[in-house]
Amino acid sequence: MEVSDLYEQLKDDLLRFALSISRDHQEANDLLQDAWLKSLKEGWLSDAPAYKQRAWFYKVMKNQLRDVRRKEKRTTVWEEEKAGMAVYLTSDPIEMTDLLSRLPKEWGDLVFKRYWVGLSSREIGEQLGVPQATIRYKLHLALKRLRKMIEEEKR
Repeated sequence: MEVSDLYEQLKDDLLRFALSISRDHQEANDLLQDAWLKSLKEGWLSDAPAYKQRAWFYKVMKNQLRDVRRKEKRTTVWEEEKAGMAVYLTSDPIEMTDLLSRLPKEWGDLVFKRYWVGLSSREIGEQLGVPQATIRYKLHLALKRLRKMIEEEKR
């Protein structure tokens, strides 16, 4: 079966499924497009029975949506945390230097590189030879400790 025939045969069902799981037309179209791109790499798919083709596309779109949602959740939490820290970090530089010096040296350096120098966690990780997820985790711990110190000083 030709790819174009396969597309014409399945597109309505697949779009309906993508809309049902994403609840957004643009996101549904993106899911469908990504699934079709992945299907081009699967030679066996065009020879499979229709029910297996549908099942494969459904699984790929569902997994893709799950991955997108997880990434959005991580990014949203990180951006909210970053925005919250911007309020603290724009205060008196001398006070902030004092707070950073009370953190473990590694954490203070990470906060400095991230918020003053403006490096991303990927860039910091490359400099230090550490995975960016580790950098984000250590930044999270450092920011948590900074918040606690700032709240204690306000009392």
